[in-house]
Amino acid sequence: MIKALSPRFAATAAIGLALAAPAALAEPVAYEFDKDHTSIIASWNHMGFSRQGIEFTDYDGTLMLDMETPENSTIKVTFNLADGGYWVGTPGDDRFENHLASADLFDLETYPTATFEATSFETEDGTTGTMTGDLTLKGETHPVTLDVTLNKAGESRGTTKAGFSATGTMMRSDWGMDYAVPGVSDELKLMIETELVVPSEDDSE
Repeated sequence: MIKALSPRFAATAAIGLALAAPAALAEPVAYEFDKDHTSIIASWNHMGFSRQGIEFTDYDGTLMLDMETPENSTIKVTFNLADGGYWVGTPGDDRFENHLASADLFDLETYPTATFEATSFETEDGTTGTMTGDLTLKGETHPVTLDVTLNKAGESRGTTKAGFSATGTMMRSDWGMDYAVPGVSDELKLMIETELVVPSEDDSE
């Protein structure tokens, strides 16, 4: 199952952690997603009646944070879309899930994964900022920009953690997914809530 595009999530982490982490640490520090406290959602307008959405739950990625030069920090996230890598809130609705997997939309037989790689981080106050990155989906790569807020950073139950919120938009037709536009909106709203942690030594054993 899929849980949290989104592509915006990567940007959030890099901005907040760069500003919240101890400046004394010169070497890049690896942060990983706390998947129990992360949600990545893309939603759309359904013919004017409601907003519907998809939550991405199967993803892997690491933020390497450069404390001295935050703009040199790197993050890359891979979304595993095939084999139930997302949740649409309709258990057992094979028709909808099969359509999402078809060439009309994700075309998972040809493109089972998507990636997001941050290219820049900008912030003025250390709490809010903008992250831009390249989203590769269905064989197309285009930029996505997210507005990011660092909610809190510090120690939590023996781990170093930072929490972020991020929002943004993307036009799905840019990635070749123009099925049912404009009845179903071209614009997708991205909403990310995430917590990142520095893995303990026990986790690496």
